[in-house]
Amino acid sequence: MRSLGQDIRYLLNQKGLTLGVVESATGGLISHLVTDELGSSDYYKGSITAYSNQTKIKLVGVSEDTIRKYGAVSPQVVEQMAESGRKVLDVDICLADSGIAGPGGATQVKPVGIFYIGLSHRTGTFSRKHYFRGNRQQNKREAAKTALAWLREYLLGLEK
Repeated sequence: MRSLGQDIRYLLNQKGLTLGVVESATGGLISHLVTDELGSSDYYKGSITAYSNQTKIKLVGVSEDTIRKYGAVSPQVVEQMAESGRKVLDVDICLADSGIAGPGGATQVKPVGIFYIGLSHRTGTFSRKHYFRGNRQQNKREAAKTALAWLREYLLGLEK
């Protein structure tokens, strides 16, 4: 049985697609997990760790108005991160995340453990909302693994 990383490597290579990542709350962990896989340089082009709103705006291209209106932890922002990241990194598919890993940073509307994961491909840009209930490190790890699991699911659904 192949690992998640092996599945992603196989599927990206089989479909001839490249991958990039724009990370916020996971702080580079998705990229770390991708590059742990032997041969990742065949399909992985790079990442941007856009932790601050200014970096999301200036480097990635997220709209300041979108952040102001919805907050950095929102489906709107994570979708812009993924879509803009796909262009900036010049990749076929881009994953993105934004969330509140904890233990601080929560609001009544956005509790610790809330994460939005974005995925952008020429077929569209999407987001999913997740809640994780661990400590900071556990939440980050679960978000990263969940993003990669979604990527595998998405790739399995694509025609070659």
